[in-house]
Amino acid sequence: MVIAAEGIEPVCGGEPHRGRFVGYLRVSTQRQGQSGLGIEAQREAIKRHLDGGRWKLLQEFVEAESGRRTSRPELAKALAFARKHKATLVVSRLDRLARNTKFLLKLLDSKVDIEFCDFAVPPGATGRLILSVMASVAEFESRITGERTKAALKAARERNREFKVGGFNAQSARNAAEAAKRDTKLRPIIERIQRDRPDISANALAHELNERRVPTARKGTRWHAGQVVRLLARLDNTARNRAS
Repeated sequence: MVIAAEGIEPVCGGEPHRGRFVGYLRVSTQRQGQSGLGIEAQREAIKRHLDGGRWKLLQEFVEAESGRRTSRPELAKALAFARKHKATLVVSRLDRLARNTKFLLKLLDSKVDIEFCDFAVPPGATGRLILSVMASVAEFESRITGERTKAALKAARERNREFKVGGFNAQSARNAAEAAKRDTKLRPIIERIQRDRPDISANALAHELNERRVPTARKGTRWHAGQVVRLLARLDNTARNRAS
């Protein structure tokens, strides 16, 4: 989709931008991209980041792909377009571009200026160092959180007799049946997310469920890591029981 929008009035602080830009937006799944979940928030972040001035957004590229995968046809098109038109690639957040340190460093060698809406990166070697460190820390946090989640699930399975399904009042047959019914609906959603992002942490999975507007057991509340850990333990326990 081509957009030829001139600068708008400033909507947040910072220096007005100048020049030409190419927007890159990424969602984790094709379904999420079709629904618009996450895309509008990224588009708004880019709009706020440009913050007035005499700028032009030449084109916008939308990718439906996991952040860990290095095969990004839309990103390749965005970089080629930006290089051809001597434009700056603008991305809402670092994790929308890449979660892999080596991949990010490869992008920095693409001879295309890249701006992130969530933090300012100085040009040159200093900026490259900052980005590589931040990407390394983000990758480390993702992996360590995944390890902790697996350890929590293992501990929950080991004390299965004490592990209560469904939370408050789960001992009642009615609540247990309702929890099992909800889990049946949630299983294919969780499996699709994990297929796209095998190393996803409990916290990131909670964020993904919230972005997809998947309801929790209690209407009006949001998913958090603790709920996800308990859900994964229930799903895993159900699968093991069926296998036996």
